[in-house]
Amino acid sequence: MKIEIKNIKKNYSKKEVLRDVSFEASSGECIGILGENGSGKSTLFSVLTGLQKGEGAFLADGADLMKSPSKRERIVGFVPQSPPLMAELSAKDNLRLWYTKAEMEKELSGGVLSLLGISEFVKVPVSKMSGGMKKRLSIGCAVANHPTVLFLDEPSAALDIVCKEKIGDYLRKFKKAGGIIVIATHDVYELDLCDRLYILKDGALTLYEGERDVKSLAEQLS
Repeated sequence: MKIEIKNIKKNYSKKEVLRDVSFEASSGECIGILGENGSGKSTLFSVLTGLQKGEGAFLADGADLMKSPSKRERIVGFVPQSPPLMAELSAKDNLRLWYTKAEMEKELSGGVLSLLGISEFVKVPVSKMSGGMKKRLSIGCAVANHPTVLFLDEPSAALDIVCKEKIGDYLRKFKKAGGIIVIATHDVYELDLCDRLYILKDGALTLYEGERDVKSLAEQLS
């Protein structure tokens, strides 16, 4: 599969938040979107995943997903910054909103939910989970329909190394299976996943081709 993001625009009143944002990716690739807080990364992801309206095109093998919400739902998975979970329910009950019982048990025993380590806390209520548990559960819910394209908005922010590694293991497997990942990140730990990096600044997206060290990135982002 190939996706093409073309000329995405988004305004809030008179403020131009996204200005002709364009990039593309093919099966097995990960695209990293870097930018300071408030640069528009979350807005871009919200537009591309259908949570907000915007202008432009999001093509998947030539079909515009901006004009086909049902097809976008089948192809795209999204993990936002704030886990969209039911706080009063357990991990298992949250998963049942997305999986059949048989599918859930299969994935918990040796599939994606097992890889994410969710089987270790499947009976824990969301209200008592750590941030890492919530993030892993959010990813588990987002991939229930086996999406081809996965958007992740700062998936490992404020998580410990063990949790980051579990998420990284899953994302590497997702790429290897031919999936496309688009990830917004501040975390140097995640840069190795990315085949290309872009910087979103002042509403515009530009390809970053410099060194992937903190100092070089900070100079470009500031």
